[in-house]
Amino acid sequence: MSKYIKAFSEDGVGVVQLHRPEVLNALNRVMVDEIVNQLESFDKNDTIRVIVLIGNEKAFAAGADIEEMMEATPLTLELLNPFVEWDKIGRIKKPIIAAVNGFALGGGFELALHCDLIVAAEDAKFGFPEVKLGVLPGAGGTQFLTKAMGVRKALEWIWLGEPMSADVAYEYGVINRMIAPELVMEETMRLAKQLAKQPPISLRLIKEAVHAAVDLSLQDGKNLERKNFYLAFASEDQKEGMRAFSEKRPASFKGR
Repeated sequence: MSKYIKAFSEDGVGVVQLHRPEVLNALNRVMVDEIVNQLESFDKNDTIRVIVLIGNEKAFAAGADIEEMMEATPLTLELLNPFVEWDKIGRIKKPIIAAVNGFALGGGFELALHCDLIVAAEDAKFGFPEVKLGVLPGAGGTQFLTKAMGVRKALEWIWLGEPMSADVAYEYGVINRMIAPELVMEETMRLAKQLAKQPPISLRLIKEAVHAAVDLSLQDGKNLERKNFYLAFASEDQKEGMRAFSEKRPASFKGR
């Protein structure tokens, strides 16, 4: 039984809701473990095609649990290896969409950045305030934000530790969609259900190729894309998709 999250599914979409409202969904180790375990469970479930990660109307997640970290030492952190769970999120094969209302700060911002797409409220706030605590992002924040915004802008935001508006996040491609707060969940589920109708194998192969493009050379990225293109032709969905196109009818993809 999960203590800090809720999970449910709807029309092929698996939803993970962060549920620690008394501290604005601040992330402690148990909560991160629960999130990752549920993501992995949905990833293995053939009835789930897309995953959505949500908070509540006040916060997606307002950061890490500072009380839990205050007395940490380099040795305790090395022994705990707290970020190994975060790395597992990057190995989820299915699309993950973050729906952000309110605050996504520190570890909460990192959690959103681990998702493939981000739908955010117009009044959402993002940022890395860690510098004001004498530390820095540790779950990939410096890397994700730099890849999204570029070196100079990432340095400015992480150095200053100030909150970033949804307008700025959208302008720099950090988030995908910006919408009225009361419509965030509706828009996220609409997008998720639209993706859930796409061929799952294609989605998985596209996700691998696009994420790899950030780090690979152009030629290596093209080679991976080509490999995945060929691999798609081993699927029943490829046959169904092309047959449906030829027969001028909607395709019915099975994920095989």
